[in-house]
Amino acid sequence: MSQDNTIDYYLKIAWQSIANKYNHLASKHGITQATGYLLINIRKEGTAVTQIAGLLGVKSTSLSRILNGMEGQGLIYRQADTQDKRSVRVFLTPLGVAKREIAKNIVRDFNNYFDDHIKDVERTKLIDMLKRLNDLAMNYIPKDESSK
Repeated sequence: MSQDNTIDYYLKIAWQSIANKYNHLASKHGITQATGYLLINIRKEGTAVTQIAGLLGVKSTSLSRILNGMEGQGLIYRQADTQDKRSVRVFLTPLGVAKREIAKNIVRDFNNYFDDHIKDVERTKLIDMLKRLNDLAMNYIPKDESSK
């Protein structure tokens, strides 16, 4: 089987193209695709650091580096949870709120571009297939592990 004949190859190159385009667009506003994604997902009431790790699918060391960078840029601040002092919540600063709006507009515009070029039925089929692929990947057990 050649590399360019696998489902994961096309998923990877499609996502890489999308991520690269997001990074290019975001860089014009002093942020990255990952920063924009994080800004969009931080709620007004704050978001727990553990929730953010799950959203990004990153390890705590990588997350800490990302959050430190965002804090250094003045986009966020961290505060102990008022209910559970062991938990830390992340909040947006006024600059973070402004950059969040920029990130949201970039995502909206990019998705509108896709919607203008992909028929509704194709979009629905694609989303359904991606959901199915995700389920299949999550449930996959290699043959050598299934006998254990």
